[in-house]
Amino acid sequence: MRIRFLSKNKYKIAEAKTILAPLGVEVIPVAVTINELQASEVGVIVRDKVLRAFGQIGHRLFVEQTCLYLDALHRFPGGLTQPFWDALGADRFSELFGRGDRLAVTAETWIGYCDGRKVHQFQGEIKGTVAPEPRGNRDFQWDCVFVPDGHDETFAEMGERKNEISMRRIALNRFADHLREAANA
Repeated sequence: MRIRFLSKNKYKIAEAKTILAPLGVEVIPVAVTINELQASEVGVIVRDKVLRAFGQIGHRLFVEQTCLYLDALHRFPGGLTQPFWDALGADRFSELFGRGDRLAVTAETWIGYCDGRKVHQFQGEIKGTVAPEPRGNRDFQWDCVFVPDGHDETFAEMGERKNEISMRRIALNRFADHLREAANA
């Protein structure tokens, strides 16, 4: 099965391809610019993004939104993670949230899929902590500061092993289950 994925992020595309390929799903990247809604409610962002994308593409496709929820900030920034991260960067983020006794963070990935008739959403989450300093490759945003519970390495230090446990893996597995069920219906 071939399915379009709207994303300009080569790391997200690579992870989606790696995770979905063994499940029989070929990911076709689509790089159309969508003016994304900025809001704290992630479900609203994902629905808006997938409907806008479907309107431009005219084919079934999926989009993705990944967010951080910091316990120290009462689950902020959520849907505003990207501008929050862009303002702080890795070093300042770790300095502010990787020290003290309130290090807990939840990473969530939301998948929005439009099949032409309906919008479906799938979520995956993993809990962790913020590293006291960035570690590993800094190319994929906050992977260098997120340490999943039960591990000592950041996602960036894990490399491909991240794909075995990540919030994106969980969300994509749920999405793939839906695709299989729909194909068998």
